[in-house]
Amino acid sequence: MKEVEEPFEKDQKGSSAMAFKRNPMRCERACSLARHVIVLPLEASMTQALQIFERTLDDSAGRRIYIPEAFLGADALLIICQNVFEGLVVYPKVIERHLAEELPFMTTEEIIMAMVEAGADRQEVHERIRVLSQEAGRLVKEEGASNQLLDMIASDAFFTPIKSRLGDLLDAHRFIGLSSEQTASFLEKEVFNALTLYPGAKEGTSELKV
Repeated sequence: MKEVEEPFEKDQKGSSAMAFKRNPMRCERACSLARHVIVLPLEASMTQALQIFERTLDDSAGRRIYIPEAFLGADALLIICQNVFEGLVVYPKVIERHLAEELPFMTTEEIIMAMVEAGADRQEVHERIRVLSQEAGRLVKEEGASNQLLDMIASDAFFTPIKSRLGDLLDAHRFIGLSSEQTASFLEKEVFNALTLYPGAKEGTSELKV
């Protein structure tokens, strides 16, 4: 959706066939490694289930492979993910455009509540919003038009009591709930505590040292 991208080098090729593409090769590599690491414990479980700690040697050949590969694979995953996160590219304008396309539909419940607070009948407001929303959606899907729902509402005399509030009701921050607080809490209680094992990591150094 072009909202966010992993790092992309100046002369990097995103696709050998389609020159315009910017395939997320780092994330694809991480997904491939993750699948490999995820299945390694299965081999250990099969060994334990058959061996039942009887000190036979049918485990040694496998252990020499899957134990080192588990650590090496996890280490490689962390290196790739760190590279992606440190070089992550975010495109706020694209995000704003996508929000503008969908936010009017998300705002309908807020509009209904505001109209009810202004004294309107909820069922009547709901029906008006439903009809306008369906028409706005049809124009978007069938004619490729922009989302005109707010213009339709603003031009409808029925919504006169709240027309001056439409701008405030469309504020995207009204729809994020406690996500900011939850993110800050998770970072402080979980992530930063875990990073105490790695001096300098919290300050953003590019290399973690045990």
